[in-house]
Amino acid sequence: MAESESGADKSEEPTEKRRRESREKGQLARSRELNTVAVTLGGIGGLLASGAGLAQSLMAMMRGAFELDRQTALSESSMISLLAHSGMIALEAIIPLLVVLLIVSIIGPISLGGWLFSGKAMAPKFSRMNPGAGLKRMFSAKALVELLKALGKFLVVLAVGLLVLSAYQDDLLSIAKQPLELAIAHSVEIVGWCALWMACGLILIAAVDVPFQLWDNKQKLMMTKQEVKDEYKDSEGKPEVKSKIRQLQREMAERRMMQAVPDADVVITNPTHFAVALKYDADKGGAPMLVAKGGDFLALKIREIAQEHSVTVLESPALARAVYYSTELEQEIPAGLYLAVAQVLAYVYQLRQYQAGRGKRPDPLGNLPIPPDLRRDA
Repeated sequence: MAESESGADKSEEPTEKRRRESREKGQLARSRELNTVAVTLGGIGGLLASGAGLAQSLMAMMRGAFELDRQTALSESSMISLLAHSGMIALEAIIPLLVVLLIVSIIGPISLGGWLFSGKAMAPKFSRMNPGAGLKRMFSAKALVELLKALGKFLVVLAVGLLVLSAYQDDLLSIAKQPLELAIAHSVEIVGWCALWMACGLILIAAVDVPFQLWDNKQKLMMTKQEVKDEYKDSEGKPEVKSKIRQLQREMAERRMMQAVPDADVVITNPTHFAVALKYDADKGGAPMLVAKGGDFLALKIREIAQEHSVTVLESPALARAVYYSTELEQEIPAGLYLAVAQVLAYVYQLRQYQAGRGKRPDPLGNLPIPPDLRRDA
């Protein structure tokens, strides 16, 4: 199990944030052995595929360069044109191979970890110039793994080379009896196939190195329990900060709520534990809306503001509890309370008429109709 610099066990899987930051820094699983195999196989395969044409182009270039008459050999301008012509022949012959090498040199690295361009990875790091850190890397477990890989590559290539040479032994001996041009072509073919088989031997090293690089990169990203907690705090916010924000939000909501109480039509109380303020706008239609509610001290504050602004305060414990628990601020009351609230608003209207000297005193409200599903016991 990996350990952090503080000695704590890195037992937790890396989070998405940790993976994303690692990718932004260019810290991905990369295998040099996979890149080497891709470039080697691509180069040798391209050489075998275009070898015949390449050999013919080079032979034509050499004939043109060495089969010169006396006048051409003594002319400086002829030498320059001949050199340019030979260069064009060589370039045309080698371009297909260069294209193949370019493609495999791109495919090799991105096949493990994908495409990534990171400016942070390219930035200079003076910590890499630290001799102590360099010695530590030289004698680290990763350096030992690299040494074993190099030794493994040597042994694998040696073994495959011996097997290939023994398989082509007869062909190599027959080259001495062949004409020059045929012997050269045959030699190139044998060398190409030998190199291809030896490069295929490197696939074994890459097959071991790729899983190791994936495992090693994951171990570097592993996190301790404390790191996971710290990251959660940083992303979600520290509890004390979140608590302070919630407190400020509650205070702002309470201030807005208290500012709405003077415009309410009626405040219904428990009478001491709950208070709800309702407002009905006949012009807009719809149902009465809850503009303020609170319990205990907040309920007392709502009643005080209502009395200061001559808002009617009624005691109806059952209705106050029903509205308090069933309705959110600035929301309409549920349909089940329409009849009960309508009776309350009608009573408030009649009471205002009476107080203005334009009607008789309304009868006190009796038991209001509250559905059982909305009723809350004290």
